[in-house]
Amino acid sequence: MFVVATAGHVDHGKSTLVRALTGMEPDRWAEERRRGMTIDLGYAWTTLPSGATVAFVDVPGHERFVPNMLAGVGPAPAAMFVVAADEGWKPQSAEHLAALDALDVRHALLVVSRADLADPARATAEALTHLAKTSLGPVEAVAVSAVTGAGLDELRAALDRLGAALPPPDREAPVRLWVDRAFTIRGSGTVVTGTLGAGRLTADSALELHGSGVRVRALQSLGVAVSTVDAVARVAVNLRGVQHTSVSRGDALVTPGRFVFTSLLDARIHGDPVADLPSTVVLHIGSAAVPARVRPLGVDTARLRLDRPLPLHLGDRALLRDPGRHRVPGGLTVLDVAPPPLRRRGAAAARAAELSMMDGRFDLPGELRRRRLIHADDLLRMGFPAPGAGWRLDPAYEAELRVRLRDEVRAYGESNPLDPTPSAEVLRQRLGLPDRALVARLHSGPLGTGAGLPAPVARAVAAVRTDLAANPFAAPEAARLSALGLGPKELGAAAKAGLLLRIADGIVLLPDAPAAAVERLAVLPQPFTLSEARQALGTTRRVAVPLLEFLHRRGSTSRLADGRHAVNG
Repeated sequence: MFVVATAGHVDHGKSTLVRALTGMEPDRWAEERRRGMTIDLGYAWTTLPSGATVAFVDVPGHERFVPNMLAGVGPAPAAMFVVAADEGWKPQSAEHLAALDALDVRHALLVVSRADLADPARATAEALTHLAKTSLGPVEAVAVSAVTGAGLDELRAALDRLGAALPPPDREAPVRLWVDRAFTIRGSGTVVTGTLGAGRLTADSALELHGSGVRVRALQSLGVAVSTVDAVARVAVNLRGVQHTSVSRGDALVTPGRFVFTSLLDARIHGDPVADLPSTVVLHIGSAAVPARVRPLGVDTARLRLDRPLPLHLGDRALLRDPGRHRVPGGLTVLDVAPPPLRRRGAAAARAAELSMMDGRFDLPGELRRRRLIHADDLLRMGFPAPGAGWRLDPAYEAELRVRLRDEVRAYGESNPLDPTPSAEVLRQRLGLPDRALVARLHSGPLGTGAGLPAPVARAVAAVRTDLAANPFAAPEAARLSALGLGPKELGAAAKAGLLLRIADGIVLLPDAPAAAVERLAVLPQPFTLSEARQALGTTRRVAVPLLEFLHRRGSTSRLADGRHAVNG
């Protein structure tokens, strides 16, 4: 299947042509049929001579319904541009062509209708000249009469050629289904329709709507229930647990975690100079129409603040409409979906210079250079294909961080001689990093400076070690430690340096004391009492109790139900 949107001036026969080609009525509303004028979007489809299916999104031509027209053209990859032979090029012809050009539509077919009323040659030549000056370029032209049927077979063949020329859709791409209708079916709940331009939808797919998770209950394509729909296709999606009042035209169903929902973007403007744009415009993308405030940043670049967030990617094309002057001043290419704040003097000029070097294409080295640090998940949401995993750093910034980290480690050690090794969290905060994992990445070795204890502390610790060498389980009393100037902080530093082992508050032994204790206790009759352990170790209850608890926690000994102890293994 491929999808084609109609375009052209009001009353030039767009709906009549669709009706003649498909045998279906694209005008859905009684008011449309009564007035003989398309007001809203219509949908119809047919099978072409090749066997391919073409689905039409029929759009209104009247200037009062331009927003509806843009909602239909926005998601469609191709257009059938209709000009009446008896009237030729008209104002809405120009406006519809400007819209297609702004959206960078590159595939179209010119149909000169009502060829039974006038010679189509002049209208064909005039229209082809206008189309050739836009993104559409040279296109095939077919003259038809829906009344006599003349040219309809040629039109079907031309549509076949148009469909064959369309680029293959990316069925591995994330889904972004712009909603053009939302309604309720009794017994089924909320149903939305749209043109699936890329990706694949399946029944029970998990999607996002307004940034919240939703799930697909069932799918239809061209009125037939299906379990899977591949792009490009017209599709109806029955949503589970969603009220139809919470979804409307202009919303989008997207693959979770694959789009940035943003209300602020920087863009390149194609069309009028940015300085000539009104301060407020309407941005059209897909089926969405959102008011936006414009802040010029350069000759052809600007920052837009949207009235509501939209799911966007780098490189997206959109259209700007000036409803006050009833014109399309141009299109835009999204350059940044997460732009930096402009708070400092000169920031806007610097940003304009930066944007002048960007074109909306995926440039990972350039993106890292501008952002310095970004997570791969955020790159994926911005639209970057296969950005890897984890944090991505600009190489120059990473080298700078490594130098800063070494300086911070050194400074920390100098100001904290008793605890010279900073934690990863301390370094994360000092470097202003978002994740402690980055500290480990930047510093593969130990974080300590390697500096020893301050001389007075080192001498006091040496005295304790001498005492313990003579009597390994006679932990010094609090008075002895105080006289040596060894408080909790100093003892902690000695333990961190591997010179002492702290088995409880105020109780320190040599680091090899646990192994020596197990050797002595192992020769006792098993199991043994606390008193027997104390005597074997030659120490006091003050030391024996926490030492046995320490050995138990390490799994060297076990404590029995009757309070006695036993050496394991």
